[in-house]
Amino acid sequence: MPATHTARDTLIDLLHGVERFNTEVFPQNRELFASLAESQSPDTLFIACADSRVNPSMITQTQPGDLFVLRNIGNIVPAYGEMLGGVSSAIEYAVSALKVSHIIVCGHSNCGAMKALLDPEASNLNRMPTVASWLRNAEAARAVLEASDAGPASVRSLSEQNVQLQIAHLRTHPAVAAGLARGTLTLQGWFYDIASGEVVVLDETSRTFIHVDEAIAKLQAQRAADTTTP
Repeated sequence: MPATHTARDTLIDLLHGVERFNTEVFPQNRELFASLAESQSPDTLFIACADSRVNPSMITQTQPGDLFVLRNIGNIVPAYGEMLGGVSSAIEYAVSALKVSHIIVCGHSNCGAMKALLDPEASNLNRMPTVASWLRNAEAARAVLEASDAGPASVRSLSEQNVQLQIAHLRTHPAVAAGLARGTLTLQGWFYDIASGEVVVLDETSRTFIHVDEAIAKLQAQRAADTTTP
């Protein structure tokens, strides 16, 4: 972007993007948008960080209508009752009204929220009291790392631990707990590396992150076992 690019220029660029959507993208996908005009039935609630570098639809190669996306700083899910508001209501709506089958919590590399947890002073959290309050919902992730023998915490290790913590918080939400009890809902944690494009998946059994191909193989094996069980 040129050094002389102003805020007004950025807005003009966005509006040109809207023009291209209206004249090129929308006409090529008219049937898809017509099918979505009156209702939605996504299979997955995707909880991601608000970081501009994270694009859930691009990462998963999905179309409009496939993901119900919830984004906030640090891909955080407060435990039920801690902060009833936008996050808890979105989860409740996705599970109870939209009947999603899956909830994915996706952390990412170089996360500003995790950097702030590791070093509040360098991140100037004292100037952002609302952010500081919000990040208390991830404080337990840092405590776990500090209590472990894995060495000094890194942004990546904290991000991965935070994904595990937010999965645990999800289980405290009544709609989620009910879905898990009925067997109609699954939870999964992801970590996305921006530089390499790699996504790793939290394995609930080992509590470690595994490669996508291994995660697919495990799910395929479970599906095969389900189909052969009388």
